[in-house]
Amino acid sequence: MLTLDCADQFLREYKLVVVGGGGVGKSCLTIQLIQSHFVDEYDPTIEGIRQQCCNFYIFSNLATKLTDFTSSDSYRKQCVIDDEVALLDVLDTAGQEEYSAMREQYMRTGEGFLLVYSITSRQSFDEILVFQQQILRVKDKDYFPIIVVGNKCDLESDRQVSEADGEALARSFSCKFIETSAKSRINVDNAFYDIVREIRRYNKEMTGYPAGGGSGTGSGGPSGKLEMEGSEGKRRCCTQCIIM
Repeated sequence: MLTLDCADQFLREYKLVVVGGGGVGKSCLTIQLIQSHFVDEYDPTIEGIRQQCCNFYIFSNLATKLTDFTSSDSYRKQCVIDDEVALLDVLDTAGQEEYSAMREQYMRTGEGFLLVYSITSRQSFDEILVFQQQILRVKDKDYFPIIVVGNKCDLESDRQVSEADGEALARSFSCKFIETSAKSRINVDNAFYDIVREIRRYNKEMTGYPAGGGSGTGSGGPSGKLEMEGSEGKRRCCTQCIIM
């Protein structure tokens, strides 16, 4: 029987970090990706002093849960993206302002970032620029793989941020934009898969790094910022996500 340790040796691991303000649905998106389950009640990633970090090592039907004390939740999932097997290591960070100093620690190790806001909160949208600038500063880069995610697109009647605003922000970052709904499982898989694709493209363009290589350090980056891929650069809310 193939063990988990043996399986990991054949997988390319991608360290993904989910960043955004409190209550935008970061945990809901992550749990929906991993467990195909929607958490209806808002439960902050940080609760007081004691926190639980759940590492789900998903391989076939095997799942192991480890417990630790931290200010984030980490999940792992094996999937196939563009005919390549990948192991997604997803870090769901705390959105509360008092944990902003800890956030830089996670940013140093991340290979790709999902910048999540709620379409029902203009404030959460305005915070995305701060997160993007913080990532570039920590990474000492002019560009790094990110994707802007407008969550809760099922709450159209409560919308405060237009899709055009989200697209414009992503365009200013030279990155992709997508609207999602963790509740309705709209574009959840697509959001995470797209950031993996951006990591792959970024690594291909980094001098001296193969397609499956690490994130690299220091200043500089690809020769020119990554261009949007036409209609693939955005996926509207009505687009159905791929169910693995």
